[in-house]
Amino acid sequence: MARVTVEDCVDKVPNRFELVLLAAHRARSIADGSAMTVPVNEDKNPVIALREIAERTVPPEDLREAFIHSIQKNVEVDEPEAVAAPLLPPERRAPVLGRDDESSDTVVDVMTEEQLLRGLESMTPSEPSANGGPSGVRDRDRNAR
Repeated sequence: MARVTVEDCVDKVPNRFELVLLAAHRARSIADGSAMTVPVNEDKNPVIALREIAERTVPPEDLREAFIHSIQKNVEVDEPEAVAAPLLPPERRAPVLGRDDESSDTVVDVMTEEQLLRGLESMTPSEPSANGGPSGVRDRDRNAR
């Protein structure tokens, strides 16, 4: 079994902290089923990952990009350019929420708290639930008023 040391990998990835992050990410991807690029020789995944980095069978730049992508929460999606995907003419487009004709939206609806409560009460079921849940309590409270 060939022994892999940090010195074998530091010339490929100069920052030791970054080397540990990249090797750990590669070891996890091997554990998830990624193809290995060096002979296994009964080595464990971290050793295989370090050997891959030392032998440059997996480029450190690719590992870095894959690691960054794996920890990103919001991945930016490249929007297609207008020439690549021409827009439909306005008459064939589907309506988009919030982008309708602004001239028709000149009056803002106003609702009082009483109107809101009456509307919500009309939405509740008229008969109490079978398990005596919250709607039964609401009906008793209404009758008590």
